[in-house]
Amino acid sequence: MANLKELRNRITSVSSTMQITSAMKMVSAAKLNKAQDAITKMRPYAEKLTELLQNLSASLEGDAQSPYTQVRPVEKVLIVPISSNRGLAGAFNSNIVKRTNAVVNEYASAKVELFSIGKKANDILQKKHSVIDVNTEVTENPTYEDVAEIAEYIMKAYEDKTYDKIILVYNSFKNAATQIVKAEQFLPLETSTETPQDTASTEYIYEPSKVEILNELIPKSLKIQLFKALRDSIASEHGARMTAMHKATDNATELRDGLKLSYNKARQAAITNEILEIVAGAEALSS
Repeated sequence: MANLKELRNRITSVSSTMQITSAMKMVSAAKLNKAQDAITKMRPYAEKLTELLQNLSASLEGDAQSPYTQVRPVEKVLIVPISSNRGLAGAFNSNIVKRTNAVVNEYASAKVELFSIGKKANDILQKKHSVIDVNTEVTENPTYEDVAEIAEYIMKAYEDKTYDKIILVYNSFKNAATQIVKAEQFLPLETSTETPQDTASTEYIYEPSKVEILNELIPKSLKIQLFKALRDSIASEHGARMTAMHKATDNATELRDGLKLSYNKARQAAITNEILEIVAGAEALSS
């Protein structure tokens, strides 16, 4: 059994760690509230815009197709993994790494490159895969303008036929304890698979023409899609970190209580031994 000084030092150390994890939990909970509100408000708009563009793209003739909807044989693939710049968030970043590796394996016959957003996943992925660029700033406090620049860079690479398919890998926020890892096709833009009978009940009047609307809205939709993925990732990060720090605080509390019990037992044993020694000494003197 460890001596009293060692136990006291361990209790102090665990208590300090518990204070840190508890503070990190509260900070993440506060940030989560704001991030959750942002993604909850944004998600319906982004999904409806994507749905509208898919239906509109499907109704156009082949010659009027946007360059972002053109499907080509997949020879070059760009994967965009979105992670965080900081750890202590449970399996948040490792799940991104695992899913990215799985997607790379799916396109083993193609040339695959990565555009990493966030530091943690990139630190691991760059050891095995070709990373063309890294952005670690946009994950801190993303604005639409910052994300639009990244989206334009990716869109131009697809339009110039540098890549035949672009895939986003990110954590989608469900709740504070659950994040769903998604591998979402960014380009080419997927068109609707509904039949004319399915869409007969929805009739749109287009002003100006369908082609003009498509050329105007598709770039905006793609930028919003990337912005939504980043917002999802940020909310998921705070949720994952809050959950991880909550568990760490509980484990530290349990460990501290166990150490205190061991300390009290050791202290009681030391007191008992001292009493026995005093009694033995008194008996020796009296005899």
